[in-house]
Amino acid sequence: MPVHAPRQSLRGRPSVSADAAASASQSGRGARGRRLSRILRATALLIAGALVVAIATSWISSQRAPVYSAMAMGVADIGNGATVVGGDGHAHDPAAGPDGGSVSVSELIEDPHRSDDVHVELTARAESIVLAGGERVDAFTLNGTTPGPEIRAAQGELIEVVLRNEDVAGGVTLHWHGVDVPAAMDGVAGVTQDAVRPSEAFTYRFVAEDAGSYWYHSHQLSHAQVLGGLFGALVIEPADGLVVDDVAALLHTYPGTSRTLTGMSGEVAHDAAVGSTARVRLINTDNAATAAWVSGASFLVVAVDGTELREPTPVHAAKLLLTAGGRIDLEVVVPATGAVRVQAPGVSIVLGPSDTAPPSQPAPDRFLDLLDYGSPAPPAFDPAQPDRSFTYDIGRAPGFLDGTPGIWWTINGRMGDDVPMYMVQEGDVVRMRISNASGEAHPMHLHGHHLLVLARDGVLASGSPWWVDSLHVEHGESYDVAFVADNPGIWMDHCHNLPHASEGLMTHLSYEGVTTPFLLGRDSGNEPE
Repeated sequence: MPVHAPRQSLRGRPSVSADAAASASQSGRGARGRRLSRILRATALLIAGALVVAIATSWISSQRAPVYSAMAMGVADIGNGATVVGGDGHAHDPAAGPDGGSVSVSELIEDPHRSDDVHVELTARAESIVLAGGERVDAFTLNGTTPGPEIRAAQGELIEVVLRNEDVAGGVTLHWHGVDVPAAMDGVAGVTQDAVRPSEAFTYRFVAEDAGSYWYHSHQLSHAQVLGGLFGALVIEPADGLVVDDVAALLHTYPGTSRTLTGMSGEVAHDAAVGSTARVRLINTDNAATAAWVSGASFLVVAVDGTELREPTPVHAAKLLLTAGGRIDLEVVVPATGAVRVQAPGVSIVLGPSDTAPPSQPAPDRFLDLLDYGSPAPPAFDPAQPDRSFTYDIGRAPGFLDGTPGIWWTINGRMGDDVPMYMVQEGDVVRMRISNASGEAHPMHLHGHHLLVLARDGVLASGSPWWVDSLHVEHGESYDVAFVADNPGIWMDHCHNLPHASEGLMTHLSYEGVTTPFLLGRDSGNEPE
């Protein structure tokens, strides 16, 4: 008879189905986790791939051709927020002048039949020299000296300068900083001429239209050549002559040295009689702004960047901000105590009898504000009714500049060949807002024109008309400026901290219908910055 195992109750039987369910649940979660992990890995790979493609595209698009035209640099900005993009994605149509024609920048010259009134010949060399203070430097010289010879002319005279390059391997040019020369004479390698190679020469001719303090310097490899000494003073005297003692004082720091004043370190003496009036033309050739002040007497600020100020008043216990590339003319009276000292950090010029000298004094705490210095006068144009309005917003961002990665300067959020090229027509009233959110100060320099300062940070100018060609813009500041487009050409508009310009803080103001036959790029031999 079969023997049966005792029947177990369902309640006591092992729950096989619960264990299976738990196992299945774990298996499902594992499968979902693996799918999610695969999705996340795939997404990460897609993002990484897209990022690599974006970086590669940015790198490739940033690279410039071995030779290219300044006309292809930047997106044409015609003002009031409008842009015009050419067929290459950047350049404008150079033939689109207001009359349908075009003119080469090389044709924009003075009357070739007019005889010169002032003739100067300069020979550029690379050589080791001993400065007046005893420091030996590897320098660039003009006629064997640095600074180069001081050039003086009377207002209205035609200046002719022949520049010869004896042995400067990189080539040289001369730019007439602050002088509104005809465009062909601006001295910018690759834009208005080719660099002058060794054993070659170039002749500059221009009329000294506006009396004032200016300077000249190379605009080929300028960040190195200006630092190394390829510069000098240019003074245009009033047509009716000078009525006071007059001295030009160039501030410069050579590589590996302390600051100099017209090539001399420390204190420089200038003989002047007690009670006499002297005009001191301070010219900052360095890459950074400096303070300047006067010890032993009050002073007047009589001119800025070559333009006289209206009804200046005596200044006491205040210092001046002299931006890179800028000029300020001071007028001092030698006091009965014997002498007056004009100072900048590390250097000074003492004006007075040879046996006297006032003590050197520390810089005053406050800066003189030119926004409300002197007496106002209406300009000859209406800046409230501009034909074109532009913005020049300075920033900084990571990216590629001609294929090189880095943190580069930007203009309106763009860098390299994507920056704006500001387009104007002759006769336009132009208004521009320059703002700086880059983290550093910038001395902004527009070639071929002077800018009238209208406001700073929204505060209207209330003093003498303040005309500049070199404007110091601190981080966080903004300036409203205006000018009349009255000098056709293709003009650099850049930071005069020259390494900054070579790092991307550079663009152009271009007149419609003006072209250039000259080329830039690593194979062109032209490198203006």
